[in-house]
Amino acid sequence: MESLTNLTFDEIRVGDTANVSRKLSAFEVEALALVGGDVDAFHVADGQWSPAAPMQAESVGVEALLSGLLNRKLPGPGTSIAAQNLRFEGSVEAGDEVVASATAREKSPEGRLIVFDCAVRCKGRNLVTGTVTVRAPERRLRYSDVATPEVILRRTDNFARLLKRCEGSQPVVCAVVHPCDRDSLLGPIEAAQRGLIDPVLVGPEEKIRAVAEAEGIDLSGCRIVSTPHSHASAEKAVAMARAGEVESLMKGSLHTDELMGAVVPSATGLRTRRRISHVFIMDVPTHPRPIAITDAAINIAPTLEDKVHIVQNVIDLAHALGVAEPKVAILSAVETINPKIPSTLDAAALCKMAERSQITGGILDGPLAFDNAISIEAARTKKINSPVAGNADVLLVPDLEAGNMLAKQLQYLAGADAAGIVLGARVPIILTSRADNVRTRLVSAAVMKLAVQAARTARVAQIPEL
Repeated sequence: MESLTNLTFDEIRVGDTANVSRKLSAFEVEALALVGGDVDAFHVADGQWSPAAPMQAESVGVEALLSGLLNRKLPGPGTSIAAQNLRFEGSVEAGDEVVASATAREKSPEGRLIVFDCAVRCKGRNLVTGTVTVRAPERRLRYSDVATPEVILRRTDNFARLLKRCEGSQPVVCAVVHPCDRDSLLGPIEAAQRGLIDPVLVGPEEKIRAVAEAEGIDLSGCRIVSTPHSHASAEKAVAMARAGEVESLMKGSLHTDELMGAVVPSATGLRTRRRISHVFIMDVPTHPRPIAITDAAINIAPTLEDKVHIVQNVIDLAHALGVAEPKVAILSAVETINPKIPSTLDAAALCKMAERSQITGGILDGPLAFDNAISIEAARTKKINSPVAGNADVLLVPDLEAGNMLAKQLQYLAGADAAGIVLGARVPIILTSRADNVRTRLVSAAVMKLAVQAARTARVAQIPEL
């Protein structure tokens, strides 16, 4: 067994470097693809994975080599990855030798955080570049002191399929609001390179260009609409959406409250007759299909009327994502109607409203407890006869607290990826987070693009023939 000893936060100096090289066998390429969670559906046929064609760097999960480098060498055992921002390009196939490197760029004593400049190279070209922020260990550890982590292998990769659905279609004109730091500028540039968006950068031009120059980001071809500060950026982007100049909004480095504060006013914002709501699209490694959770970010304690809008928003989004008749589980703590539990009464009312076509396009059932909503076996055990139980595409939560906890539990305990989008306004809105990795930002942009495409199609269908 290889003997590993770490370096503590205090021992690491800015400029310290480590690297690792590996020649990939066909088996290792497949394993990296599974662990990375990016198995391209186009490489899977009849349940068998074929590595005949070169795989894109992000589709093979070569960033796993960087994780191994940081967790095994620098800093080593006891390291936890806090955030990453990686760019992917090129492809890799069996027989290629790849070299991963990490160089300490900056240290922050608060939280023992170290930012590493990272790269993975193959045949003299970059496969992965960017930064990874880790929480370094504070004491010496040896390999024998560290438990071997469990690796979750994905059965499917639903996000790869979403990205595939976006290929070959027209990019969405997107106002990126106040992209004045590295993360918020890189995200839309990556999405533009994928053909997902045509970004319009709204913010102080000098700051935007300074960030681009410092990070080596090419802004050629990007339109910049200069504003003096973040509040003005939000107001200008919303005005552009009202005027039809852009089809969507993406949050940059301003606070969510600043952006939504410009969105919600009836007279100057982007309100419609619908209640504005948020949807998480969750890709859980051990679940066969994506699950939408709503609302876990905007509506704190939605009323029954609010829930009608929230559920119609998510049903319309599911249609755009290719689910013809989404199954909506209305969650509560129990699966029976109890007058003492208001969410069970709301569930009963929503189901009756769907029967009367006050909610359309989906199949609703509830109240359902979480286990009954996602597990057929649990539903059978409790003798629940329902087309939704065990087969839910959508989880409508009772309130923001329940939804937020559910989404984060799936992310941090089940290894789920999460893309998010705001619906119910005149245009869809992406509320990015600094914790979002490149993959999350790209998939959020893909979801937004599919939603915009559906709206375009609906508008064309409403135009009367001459």
